[in-house]
Order: sequence, then C-alpha cells, then structure tokens
Amino acid sequence: MKEYDLKKGDWERDLLEDLALASLNEQRRARRWGIFFKLVTFLYLFILLFFALGWIDDGKVRLADKHTAVIDLRGTITTESMNSADKINSSLRSAFQDKNTKGVILRINSPGGSPVQAGYINDEIRRLRAKYPDIPLYAVVGDICASGGYYIAVAADKIYVDKASLIGSIGVLMDSFGFTGTLEKLGIERRLLTAGENKSFLDPFSPLDPIQMDHATKLLREVHEQFIQVVKQGRGERLKNDPDIFSGIIWTGQKSIDLGLTDAIGNAEYVAREIIKAETLIDFTPREGLSDVFSKRFSQIISNLIFDAGWAIK
Repeated sequence: MKEYDLKKGDWERDLLEDLALASLNEQRRARRWGIFFKLVTFLYLFILLFFALGWIDDGKVRLADKHTAVIDLRGTITTESMNSADKINSSLRSAFQDKNTKGVILRINSPGGSPVQAGYINDEIRRLRAKYPDIPLYAVVGDICASGGYYIAVAADKIYVDKASLIGSIGVLMDSFGFTGTLEKLGIERRLLTAGENKSFLDPFSPLDPIQMDHATKLLREVHEQFIQVVKQGRGERLKNDPDIFSGIIWTGQKSIDLGLTDAIGNAEYVAREIIKAETLIDFTPREGLSDVFSKRFSQIISNLIFDAGWAIK
C-alpha cells in the first residue's frame, strides 16, 4: 500500500490522483466485464434464434461416421400440419441426400388423414428408393399406423411394429349429419339457392337423395380400390389371402405380422442397430420455424383476448 509524506504540502493532491486512477481502472475493468457478458448473452440468443429458425438443428449434427436417418410422422396427416406431404417429403429428400445416411427410418404414429397427402408421401418414398437403391427405408410403428398412415408405410422396404401396435383400417369413409326437420322445429327458414341439380350434394339439412348417395358410395369405392392396389403393390406376396384385410378393420401388431401386413417386431433403435447396422440416429423430422411458432402464439394470444373480452362483456 502506498504511503504518503504528510510533511509535504502536496500529499492531498497525490492521494486524490491515486484515488481517481484507481476509480478509473475499476470502471475500465467493470466495462470490460460488461462487454464480455453482453457478448456471451448475445451469442447465446443468436444460437437460440438459429435453432428457432431451423437453420441449426440439434438432431442433424453431421458426423463423420455413417448414421441412420430418422423422420417422425406423428398425428393426423393433413395439408396444414407438420405431417403434410411438403414437409415430410422435404425431410425425406434431405435424409437420402446426406452422404452419411446408411438407412432411413420413418417412425409412424398416426391414425391416418388425407389420402391425397398420404399418396404424395408414398410416391416420394418410391421415387427416392429408386434413385438411391443402396439406402433402405423402414417404417417403424408406434401406437398406431392406420388408414393414411398405413398407406404411407407400405412404401417402405419393411414395416416393424410392437406386438400391441394397431395396424390396418384399409378403408375410406365420408361422414356427416342429417338435420332434416331440425330447422323447422326451431322455427328457422333455410333458403338454399343452387345452379346445378347436384350442387347441394349431401346437404345435411336436405332429405337424403338416393342418386347422390349412390354417387358418393361409388366415390368411396373408387378411392378404396386405389388404397387396395397401393397396399398390394407395396406388400406383394407377403399378404395373406384373408378377405378381412381390406374390410377396414384393424389388428394388433402381432396379428398384422401373421397376415403379412407388417414384417417383424422391432423399434427404431433395434432397426438401426441390427438391420441397418448404423446405430447412431440422426433426426431429420421437420420442425416448426420461428415464423410458424410466432404466428401460432400470436393467434392464440389474440383468440384469448377476444374470448376474455367477450366473457367480460357478458
């Protein structure tokens, strides 16, 4: 510690200079640490932003060794969902194009959905398998793989299930309600104007027209036949000759193996390790971008505000 000669008249000035210098040094250190922490915080937020935008995907870290690509298809297959053909097919292309992909697993847990979207995905799987013949694709079923989900699965080289999985529902449906007479009982007059005798096709507030019903049944049968042909094309001689297979019923995973609808018991880890021989799993599942998340959150906030305002008005 510095000592000051009290006999000299300028000791106060020296003390003040040293105090000012010490204070300045302390401010400089605090400023440097402040800049450091700000940079760390900025870097952290920047990385989070990249993850949110999908520019960096923690499930897609590229490794030098061969890996198994995994794509999850969870829930109903619709145009607007993460299971749309656009999103799933984009992930499939990325997985096949990756030079370190040794095999692809499509992990399905879906009750079905749009036959059109399912058809698009089925077609893309077949196209990619033809383009990349050395990269197999296996479907691995979770709780359920029915209807449109199974429509997609039959494009795979093999289908693996759990013994308690639900498989099948190879059929097509069209459902609605009949409210004939309801409006009249409520004292409501409905005014329906059409140009074209069948423009009010299967209108729920009109009596069921036998001609329209017959046409709807033919439509369903046509789409059902398309479904049947896709299954036969995918499963081939593995299908057993059972009249109930295309009846729309579902079976357990174990029974589906007996019927030739699926191939064996196994989960994604088993298939990667024992079948593909590339134990490392890399996730190629489509993710929501920051704009999608923000849009959904914003819509939810607006809906809540409207609901709360309406509730308050009441």
